[in-house]
Amino acid sequence: MSTHHDTVAAGQKPTSYYVPASSPWPFLGSLILFLLVIGAANFIQSHGVTDLSKGMQNAGTLNFLLPVGILGVFALMFFWFRDTARESMSNMNSVQMDHSYRQGMVWFIFSEVMFFAAFFGAMFYARWLVVPWIAGEGKGAMTHELLWPNFQAMWPLVKMPSGAITEAMSPWGLPFINTLLLLTSSVTLTISHHALLVGNRSRQIKFLAVTCILGMIFLGLQVEEYLHAYTEMGLTLKSGIYGSTFFMLTGFHGLHVTIGTIMLIVMLVRSIKNHFTPESHFAFEAAAWYWHFVDVVWLFLFLAVYWF
Repeated sequence: MSTHHDTVAAGQKPTSYYVPASSPWPFLGSLILFLLVIGAANFIQSHGVTDLSKGMQNAGTLNFLLPVGILGVFALMFFWFRDTARESMSNMNSVQMDHSYRQGMVWFIFSEVMFFAAFFGAMFYARWLVVPWIAGEGKGAMTHELLWPNFQAMWPLVKMPSGAITEAMSPWGLPFINTLLLLTSSVTLTISHHALLVGNRSRQIKFLAVTCILGMIFLGLQVEEYLHAYTEMGLTLKSGIYGSTFFMLTGFHGLHVTIGTIMLIVMLVRSIKNHFTPESHFAFEAAAWYWHFVDVVWLFLFLAVYWF
């Protein structure tokens, strides 16, 4: 809870800074994230994913840290956001605090843009520079002869150095359906937001519920696509640079859709409890910003990974 509350009129600049009361969540969050990272590293090591020395084989005794860290993150998010929601419902947030929330969300989404830019950059680097180089273009003739004499430049790169051949994922099946689902979800979420602004609570809840359902359908179809890729197409994480970039980009996007769906479900529950008003609903706006960002990323992903 806050120890200071500015009563700033609308349109005026705040004259002082918001100072929150002492809270255990930042310290506990740091501790939980530390345990999560140690547990994840231990899990990877003890299950043989990395080629570390055999002297580290007994690291599996710390396997309990990973589930503890995961459960701790969910508990931390629940209690921390619970306190934030209580502050909002108690009218303890000033204009300055609202500005701080908005700036924080903008910077968070910007960090996510850079996150995906790095992965898209890795894919384009492999596609436009590495593949032609290995094929002998430019000054790569000797590289071509030494590394992979029979290599032919193509994308998707479906032929492995071992001779194994996989398939490229077609855009005109589940990926196209998922594109329509996400585009539709952006429309339904915008309608829900507009209904909230005009005070039509029933319409807002209905269209927000539809958005949540569309997000869950997307995730279900994404799982089905992965199963099809692994069991019928031979497309796996080990399928060369194409397989690794395909699952890296679509997998991380799926993770973000999962997070976004959880955020929207929380907003749905809070809407049913009548936590939002046309004048005060930044939590809803933040979730909407995040969801629209995820949709835009999918459009780039559909064009760059599936289509072209």
